[in-house]
Amino acid sequence: MRDTPAKAIALISGGLDSMLAARVVQEQGVHVEGINFFTGFCVEGHTHAIRKQDRAKPQRNNALWVAEQLGMRLHIVDIVDEYKQVLFNPRYGFGANLNPCLDCKIFMIRKAHQWMLAHGFDFIVTGEVVGQRPKSQRKETMPVVAKESGADDLLLRPLSAKNLPETRAEREGWVARSALYGFNGRSRKPQMQLAREFGFSDYAQPAGGCCFLTDAAYSAKLSDLWEHRGSRNYDLDDIMLLKVGRHLRPSPRFKLIIAREEGEVRFLEGYRKQFIHLQTVSHAGPLALIDGDVDDDELQLCARLVARFSQGRQADRVELRIVGLDGNASLTSVSPMPADAIPESWYR
Repeated sequence: MRDTPAKAIALISGGLDSMLAARVVQEQGVHVEGINFFTGFCVEGHTHAIRKQDRAKPQRNNALWVAEQLGMRLHIVDIVDEYKQVLFNPRYGFGANLNPCLDCKIFMIRKAHQWMLAHGFDFIVTGEVVGQRPKSQRKETMPVVAKESGADDLLLRPLSAKNLPETRAEREGWVARSALYGFNGRSRKPQMQLAREFGFSDYAQPAGGCCFLTDAAYSAKLSDLWEHRGSRNYDLDDIMLLKVGRHLRPSPRFKLIIAREEGEVRFLEGYRKQFIHLQTVSHAGPLALIDGDVDDDELQLCARLVARFSQGRQADRVELRIVGLDGNASLTSVSPMPADAIPESWYR
């Protein structure tokens, strides 16, 4: 019989399920620490801070917030580069969009297992619930995740444990199976009831998630980026810029990223030195970046498009300031493009 409490590392996404799973294990006297893997695609709090329509939502890192509520240490691990191989070559394919959910889950639990072994912890905790996710949390895929991640029976899912085979944590007496749960299916009512029992009234939306790869519009923009770059690659700036602004592609050679509101203007200002950029000066209007190569005629087209989304959209002429990659600026005056002259196919 051991003299010290067992130690568990809990995958913390910032959502309700992982929060509850960690608390269930804490309640049994286990020392729990959290781990959060940063892929770059979960940047929900960041966009809430940028866009006016999202500012009523909490502008916080939900994983850090959960760790604070649970009084536990959180380890944030950057896997931006490693994660590319999961996204580029998912063995089990994608979900409805560019979300490689099953491969993603296997990868993250594998990383957690490696961390567990390196730091002397005993087992892994996740908030998975049988039947909750159509691809990664089906009863038949739960054993696949455990086996292919290398975690095997060191992986405990406290919210669904009674629907699954006994794990080592239960056999060793580190946790009591009777104090675990048998949640099943897509309903979040049992989790919300358990949250009330634990006294949690503030938490991320139960059915939510911050992975932009599950979003159809975002996935379409990422596919467009890969198609026109000629390779499946990206960096962290790409991930962020795909979520910000109105994206129009008038040509395979370039696209426009046009700010939709003041917060996006301020955000895009941080990228001005990396792109040719335009902004209206005769009327209030957006900042826009040109991603790609343009000739003089295409630059005038971009100016007309930006003018269309300014306060001068009904004016005969709108004056814009254009700044090149060399930092040199020039002024141009254009007639705004009519809304019905912009093909729907340009919007990304």
